[in-house]
Amino acid sequence: MEAYFDNSATTKCHEAVREIVCKTMTEDYGNPSAMHRKGVEAEQYIKDAKASIARLMKVNEKEILFTSGGTESNNLALIGGVMANKRKGNHIITTAVEHPAVGQPVEYLESLGFEVTILPVDERGVVLLDALEEALRPDTIMVSTMYVNNEVGSVMPVEKIAKLVHEKSPKALYHVDAIQAFGKYRIYPKKLGIDLLSVSGHKIHGPKGVGFLYINEKVRIEPQILGGGQQGGMRSGTDNVPGIAGLGVAAEEIYRNFDANVEHMYQLKEHMAEGLSQIENVKINGMELREGAPQILSVSFLGIRSEVLLHTLEDRGIYVSAGSACSSHKRKASGTLTAMGLSAEQKESTVRLSFCEENTFEEADYCLEVLREVVPALRRYSRR
Repeated sequence: MEAYFDNSATTKCHEAVREIVCKTMTEDYGNPSAMHRKGVEAEQYIKDAKASIARLMKVNEKEILFTSGGTESNNLALIGGVMANKRKGNHIITTAVEHPAVGQPVEYLESLGFEVTILPVDERGVVLLDALEEALRPDTIMVSTMYVNNEVGSVMPVEKIAKLVHEKSPKALYHVDAIQAFGKYRIYPKKLGIDLLSVSGHKIHGPKGVGFLYINEKVRIEPQILGGGQQGGMRSGTDNVPGIAGLGVAAEEIYRNFDANVEHMYQLKEHMAEGLSQIENVKINGMELREGAPQILSVSFLGIRSEVLLHTLEDRGIYVSAGSACSSHKRKASGTLTAMGLSAEQKESTVRLSFCEENTFEEADYCLEVLREVVPALRRYSRR
């Protein structure tokens, strides 16, 4: 049996996504900037995807900008947003548990002379609202937080954060990295008070290399890629029609049977947690099971290095990750787990199981059966 529990790293494409990607690569392959029929046909796929996503989020179609994925969306939101509004202030706020696709652009902006405040989190990985309130200033121009943490599944109180930001720092933009949240929560940026929101295609059974950035129509950001003027001059370069078409279909599919799918993932998560509780010296990290995201379970198997357990499970056809799997095979101490105050032993022994609606209880039981077998053996080996 094979059990793929690394869906927060990437997901298998839906069949409908594969079909439209292939069709736009082999049949409707025109350049959407071309004026002839082939170009117009290709452009229609972009319009359809934009309409689908806008409808799902209850925003205007012109507020959706397609990108190459979550990393570009975050970079464009942060660097483009800050540079367009630098005359209004010099202060940026983010948290200690952000993905490097937010952390690195913020460090870059700091090197340019912007002042940065990094907010702490509690032992569950949730940002401290008191610290945010204290950090907000009249010259704050950008606040960036994730919606769902990619390592432990903690959920940030984005609506409360947005309210604080707009009340205390009216010049500030609020950016949300929703890459692990889209498809797991119904996200309405206007209702929540979010100005900029990043999403990636391959986390929702869409193609790799495509994503989008929601940009509120009142927000100014500075383009980072210049050239042919595509997407209203906001992101030049020939539009990735197969990727965008696939993303549009994936977005539609991920919100079909939404409530049932989310409940299924929560039940899988609870089933796995119940089974893990019967294994000695196992700790579950993050929020209470139903408070955290439905798809992510962070688990410390004390006394076993996470990469050793990862490869042991891999040998049995079970795929998990050691922390997060988005950093080019780099293995270093998790900033998220450090910020949460976990011990060195816990950090070194933490793996992430991440589910999707297609995972089964049979797969979960197989994983638990293997863990009950290998964990005691690995602990005996590690003590030698």
